[in-house]
Amino acid sequence: MPWQTLPNSRCELGESPFWHPLENTLYWVDIAGHQVLRANTYMSEVQRWDMPTEPGCIAPVAGGGLVIALRDGIYRARSWGGALEHLATLPYDTATVRANDGKCDPQGRLWVTTVDETKACNAAALYSIDCRQGSVHVLRHAEGALTGNGLAWSPDASTLYWADTPRHTVYAFSHAASTNVLGSRADFVRLAPKPEDWTWRDRRYQGRPDGAAVDLHGHYTAAMYEGRMLCRFAPDGSLQQEMELPAQCPTMPCFGGEDLRTLYVTSARKGRPDDELALLPDSGSVFYRQVSTAGLPVNFMQLAD
Repeated sequence: MPWQTLPNSRCELGESPFWHPLENTLYWVDIAGHQVLRANTYMSEVQRWDMPTEPGCIAPVAGGGLVIALRDGIYRARSWGGALEHLATLPYDTATVRANDGKCDPQGRLWVTTVDETKACNAAALYSIDCRQGSVHVLRHAEGALTGNGLAWSPDASTLYWADTPRHTVYAFSHAASTNVLGSRADFVRLAPKPEDWTWRDRRYQGRPDGAAVDLHGHYTAAMYEGRMLCRFAPDGSLQQEMELPAQCPTMPCFGGEDLRTLYVTSARKGRPDDELALLPDSGSVFYRQVSTAGLPVNFMQLAD
């Protein structure tokens, strides 16, 4: 089945999609556009909610509403368009670092990765935020990255995946859910770097790993930024499938629909050359197609109240 484009979904930098099973609604963000978006995909209606700063990622909250990672902290909104209630501040310099990819684990903790906007200081890190007991517990689990991305868990949640996009590498950690401790880091996938003479018309380049999602068989599907494709990797890291997209810069997939067999992908158009956008005019939109293997459902953040 060819990719279809979700009408009126164009963003500057689309990211962090998830399917809300109780609302039959797709949510995502436009980081550069400072917006949270949602769409009842059966009605093709897209709603946009302006944010005060860049929303790096979002997740649903058990009992209703959203948790939103903005540049200056983690916030809860009890309803669409509602007041933003501050939950936590992460220990980084907001002048040069912001929240990026993130989602909840099966225990209801929010995980947030960050991006080093200097592109040189290795200041990006991986954090978890646990609000289940009435207090806020923030842990830094990994650091030394440039752009934290690709966060996902294996179906049994024993493996956590995390990517450093500019380094073209996806890492795998063992994860002890009860104690929330990560084991040692191992390379899951290491991809070829971008050729120095590369231009966007050059299809030799596979791209670099951005956001990702895992299906019921444990396959890890990564959006390959500047590669114009998704790559699906088996649990042993072997490449199983390449899915070409109508955008040079896909950013993150998720599984949705009532049977979780619709694969949605956000994309970016910010900073892309005019000739590329002329050839790929739907860049920045959400794309979707049916797939044979269902994905894992979204995890909800658990809050004490």
